[in-house]
Amino acid sequence: MNDTSLTSASEFAAAAAAAAGLPATAGTSAQSIRVLVVDDSAFVRKVVREMLTRSALIDVVGVARDGEEALKLVEDLRPDVVTCDLLMPQLDGVNFVRRQMARRAVPILILTATPQDASLAIEALEAGAVDFVQKPTALATEELLGIRQELVEKVRAAARAPIANLGRLPRPVQPAAPLERVTGTGQARIEVVVIGVSTGGPQALRHLLPLLPANFPVPIAIVLHMPVGYTLLMAEKLNEISALTVTEAKDGDVLRPGMALLAAAGRHLFLRRNRHGELCAALAVQPLDHLHRPSVDVLFQSAAEVLHDRVLGVVLTGMGEDGKAGAAWIKAQGGTVLTEAESSCIIYGMPRAVEEAGLSDAAVPLPDLARAIIERL
Repeated sequence: MNDTSLTSASEFAAAAAAAAGLPATAGTSAQSIRVLVVDDSAFVRKVVREMLTRSALIDVVGVARDGEEALKLVEDLRPDVVTCDLLMPQLDGVNFVRRQMARRAVPILILTATPQDASLAIEALEAGAVDFVQKPTALATEELLGIRQELVEKVRAAARAPIANLGRLPRPVQPAAPLERVTGTGQARIEVVVIGVSTGGPQALRHLLPLLPANFPVPIAIVLHMPVGYTLLMAEKLNEISALTVTEAKDGDVLRPGMALLAAAGRHLFLRRNRHGELCAALAVQPLDHLHRPSVDVLFQSAAEVLHDRVLGVVLTGMGEDGKAGAAWIKAQGGTVLTEAESSCIIYGMPRAVEEAGLSDAAVPLPDLARAIIERL
């Protein structure tokens, strides 16, 4: 990449900053988030650094060309957050995450180029990375700079992640025991569990779902914020470790006890009744006025409209407020809402929004959440 192209990249970044109402340069302050940028491409290192330092809240304290160099710089520079490429010589992104988390936990954001890297990206999350940002190729300058807002938001969120919760969630040691049937409680029977989760979601779901038994008496529908091309593989990986049957949702799927449907990225997941009266999945691009597609709010609202007070909503770790409006729909119909407690969240955003709105029936730490769900069935 020649100097002209690099200057052009700087101009693009400056224009993006001006459009966002941010200063063209950022001075370092005592409150700045210290970031280490790791990528084998000099172009990407430069542009990512440009994008991050346009924020007055972020200071890029160093760059590394591969995972080996990054391991040394993490110890020398003590960054608050690391952004890391997946495919690098010497030591790739997945193994860097594994080795770094074994040494000392630090929030790591993965930058991944294409959905073809989905398997590696999910491995990095399983190893302890906080989240990932999908980037285009290094030559697609305008597209690369288009991820700036998402990257800055995720760096800021990652910097707030409790170190104790990164990559340290206990794993179930044996399959969940079958449930004994209990009847005659006098309470409205829950007919579906709907789950909403975002940043930290793969880790949370890997912990929660294996604790639910194969004879779980109701179906589960899940919205996890991920880019297109990643949810099918995520469902397959969750299915491998769970007694439940976990699949990516398809239009018309009938929801049955013991199964969990993961919403397909790029389309909203609705719950509907088919002509036989069975609860089924419906997928649609609309509505378009939601920040996320799929949206937790859309799933929760559709469940409440169909099943009224027989819905149990669960809001787990994640950035933002998706799920708050949906939780309000569930509560308005007489349903129940649980939120993950702050103590176990990687990002305490979505659960906080629900709790502060007075919509949570209980805030439960992730290790206790499976039991709390089962008790309410």
